[in-house]
Amino acid sequence: MSELEQLEQQVLQLSPEDLVKFRAWFIELDHQLWDKQIEADVAAGKLDRLIAEARAEFKAGKAREI
Repeated sequence: MSELEQLEQQVLQLSPEDLVKFRAWFIELDHQLWDKQIEADVAAGKLDRLIAEARAEFKAGKAREI
């Protein structure tokens, strides 16, 4: 059995209360990892083109400020 399969089995055995806690923890972890990825992509310039397009659309009146 792979490590992932073992983890899946352990999650399936959690009590409802622990499953709620695990889900909240995992969602927070996922958000933190996503934020780090976005920050790394911004620092690497990977989003520059999209940012420039959005600014141009806003300047041209095709987008609105949120």
